[in-house]
Amino acid sequence: MKETICNAIAEILGKDQFPADTVIVETPPDPALGDLAIPCFSFAKVLHKNPARIAQELKTHLDGQKESLGLASVTATGGYCNLYADRTLFAKATLEAVQGDDLGVHPIFAGQTVCMDYSSPNIAKNFHVGHLRTTIIGNSLYKIYQKLGAQVVRINHLGDWGTQFGKLIVAYKNWSSKEAVEKNGIQELLDIYVKFDQEKNAHPELMDEARAWFVKMEQGDAEALSIWKWFKEISLTEFERVYDILGISFDSYTGESFYREKVPALAALLEEKGLLMESQGANVIDLSAYDMPPCMITKKDGSSIYHSRDIAAVLYRKETYHFDKCLYVTGLEQSLHFKQVFKAIELMGYDYSDELVHVPYGLVSLGGEKLSTRKGNIIYAEDILKEAIKRAGDLIEEKNPALADKETVAKQVGVGAVIFHDLFNQRIRNINFSWKDVLSFDGTTGPYVQYTYARAKSVLRKYGQEISDHAFSCEALTDDVTFALIKTIGGYEDAVQSAAENNEPSIVAKYLIALCTDFNKFYQDRPILKEADIVAKESRLALVNIVQKLISDAAGLLGMECPEEM
Repeated sequence: MKETICNAIAEILGKDQFPADTVIVETPPDPALGDLAIPCFSFAKVLHKNPARIAQELKTHLDGQKESLGLASVTATGGYCNLYADRTLFAKATLEAVQGDDLGVHPIFAGQTVCMDYSSPNIAKNFHVGHLRTTIIGNSLYKIYQKLGAQVVRINHLGDWGTQFGKLIVAYKNWSSKEAVEKNGIQELLDIYVKFDQEKNAHPELMDEARAWFVKMEQGDAEALSIWKWFKEISLTEFERVYDILGISFDSYTGESFYREKVPALAALLEEKGLLMESQGANVIDLSAYDMPPCMITKKDGSSIYHSRDIAAVLYRKETYHFDKCLYVTGLEQSLHFKQVFKAIELMGYDYSDELVHVPYGLVSLGGEKLSTRKGNIIYAEDILKEAIKRAGDLIEEKNPALADKETVAKQVGVGAVIFHDLFNQRIRNINFSWKDVLSFDGTTGPYVQYTYARAKSVLRKYGQEISDHAFSCEALTDDVTFALIKTIGGYEDAVQSAAENNEPSIVAKYLIALCTDFNKFYQDRPILKEADIVAKESRLALVNIVQKLISDAAGLLGMECPEEM
């Protein structure tokens, strides 16, 4: 409808001055002011007319096209031309559009491949709440792009290489044992890593030992690699437990170690292209012309570094997957790193550098302090998820102890609460971790969404007969409350596409809250099962059926499951 209106405005005012794609059509905050509104202030600057006069002239023109535009009436108020939809026609078009499995969401990325790099925890460190953010955001974006038709390659670029493993080997040899690691697992590795950080200031020679052990790893030393592989296996077992709780999986676990052997060839290619230069014994790409520090390729001792391994990863992914877009879901603090990596790809002459996208998210802090493994200032993801599931289970026991399959529902509700809490707010926002906020089941939360879904399913169960999405009479769905719900239903495709365009799952989360809020108003205001008029009754039931499908689908895009009963 907006597209049709924009085309009509362009015809009225002149396509040369006002192409259809430049016409702004807004949704007024108050439905009494119209279903759509055209602000005329930008037109006034070009036409040198009063915005109110332009609004009145548009009203006159649009009045004559109401039927073809699907409008019931047009008004002019101040500098706005307000449009009121023909509710019967609008309901028919909207509800027909959401028929079918795609619920009206067209596969605009069909035939495209998107690589998505997310989660990527560091080996030998517990999976903490900071890793939870990238994992939840990345998983939602994967589902959103997939919904829109893309072939998504889910990559877990494990932090499994670097000097930190030299530190860990030194710590293991000094303060731990095979028996202790086997008994305590990743917690033992974390404890000795923290101890190394505490001891290195008093004993600076420890850092020299750590660097030496990492060089051994780079050179293929059997003992160094054996210890590293052991630590990696222990870590992966821990990570998989968290992924299982979240219901998340990956297509590739090729971490940093996979690319270390590709760095010498990368360095040779950069030298051939005249991009490599020596700086204080290291090899770098000079980025001073772009107001960035140099991008290091190899250190003084010849070992690879984060930058070089990421550049090698880009080249490998393009060659292997032929991606149309490659997303990196990492913390905001890594923005400079990815600017350097993407600029290096551009300078190498690869025109796909603009297909590389950093999707940053805000930091998670505890009591205002940044989370730090070295300081032991950490909240573990598994603890959060298990506590959320426990609290959901306690609520079920309190409010509905006879509920079937309580453990499954508690998991769905608890995990859903954690996921929705993260995704409802814009990803760029910093979060100060609070158990109370994360595990709240009231207000704009995951459990509210799930409860609304269960309410809709309950209505359909009580009716006890099959409902067709086509069993509606649009004339029975034109009251204010029902029409508000139908307008929200019609916004689903826009929400999903906008979420992909901005790499922002919160757009889908906010859409879900709007849908659930409008549905609950409809549920309270309009009799459904008690409606005497059979046409109105079946029309409202068809609407309930469409809403439950939309809630389930949209929640699924966030990575949440919706229980049939709560």
